[in-house]
Amino acid sequence: MNQQIEKIHAYIDAYNNFDVVKMCQDLAESVVFRNIANDDVNLELDGIEAFKAQAQQALSFFSERRQTVTKMIERENQVEVLIDYRAVLAIDLPNGLKKSDTLSLAGRSIFTFANGKIIQIEDIS
Repeated sequence: MNQQIEKIHAYIDAYNNFDVVKMCQDLAESVVFRNIANDDVNLELDGIEAFKAQAQQALSFFSERRQTVTKMIERENQVEVLIDYRAVLAIDLPNGLKKSDTLSLAGRSIFTFANGKIIQIEDIS
């Protein structure tokens, strides 16, 4: 397994285990994170500190969460990861979803690398 794939698996394992420190271990200081839903960017973060803060805040949203990799498509400095996502809400959300509701969706994440670090993550659903 190449280093990019290993780093993605480590990131996803850390995500699934609610471990923000390990999620950030292979991120560049200048990492850019984007969440895209229905072709709209609904969250964009610049820099590892903003990423850490958001990741820490998101921990309280879920009692369970799991990303399961279904396929990886490798390119030169990018890996596209197809993901099945399942989560159980720990809080009520403003959009009407309630505590204990289960979210299930298929999406993809695109990880971009430079100098051995993840410099960009795009989560697309």
